[in-house]
Amino acid sequence: MGRKTNGLFAAKKLIKNRNKFKIRKVNPLVKAKYDPLENANQAKGIVLEKKEKEAKQPNSALRKCAVVQLSKNGKSITAFMPGNNASKFINEHDEVLVEGIGGIQGKSKGDIPGVRWKVIQVNGQSLDALVRGRIERARK
Repeated sequence: MGRKTNGLFAAKKLIKNRNKFKIRKVNPLVKAKYDPLENANQAKGIVLEKKEKEAKQPNSALRKCAVVQLSKNGKSITAFMPGNNASKFINEHDEVLVEGIGGIQGKSKGDIPGVRWKVIQVNGQSLDALVRGRIERARK
């Protein structure tokens, strides 16, 4: 930024610099309008369908995702299924627990466009433990 200015028209530049470095806070009421989890860290939902989303350039993978309808408000979101062969452990009509995928809140992370959540539990069992083979899938 350099030295502070002083002179006849110094105030204009000082005000401009101050506005440039101001921290802008997001109003929680505005954030709640587009946040399906309604300011919660995690939410339960039912899997409506499984689908694959194409990754952004320069990658060309098909990322496995699930369309989840949240039980608290009925909104549908797309959640990423992390882990190798994770889609084998998640079926339609399963109850899943979703949380934020990480990164900037309200933005997608990595190369999956429009996906802001990930699945962490399936029918009360950890998806990570299922993928790693530590536990077997429960029978309903």
